Amino acid sequence: MPKIKNKRRFSRKRDQRRALLVALARALILNEKIKTTEAKAKELRPFVEKLITRGKEEGIHGRRILVARLQEDVAEKLVKEIAPRYRERAGGYTRILKLGPRLEDGAKMVIIELV
Repeated sequence: MPKIKNKRRFSRKRDQRRALLVALARALILNEKIKTTEAKAKELRPFVEKLITRGKEEGIHGRRILVARLQEDVAEKLVKEIAPRYRERAGGYTRILKLGPRLEDGAKMVIIELV
């Protein structure tokens, strides 16, 4: 019996999906707001929230994990600027605002931003 898979595939292989999420996460952390499709934003939300939670932790272990997943400058901004903002917050660091459909293909567009 086939196993039910919960994650979206985006017509990409696993490594390409991972690279897509990492690139979107980098852009979101650096710019604090990006415009993307609804499906990508819904996949990006838990990925980024786990990174922010990891950035809130004290110690070198969490920082090394962030540097391994992201680039050095992005991990530095996450630990120094973004994570201290959410020290008292237990979760829910992102917000998705719906826009209209994209003119070319009708894809649902959203803005995902840090709260």
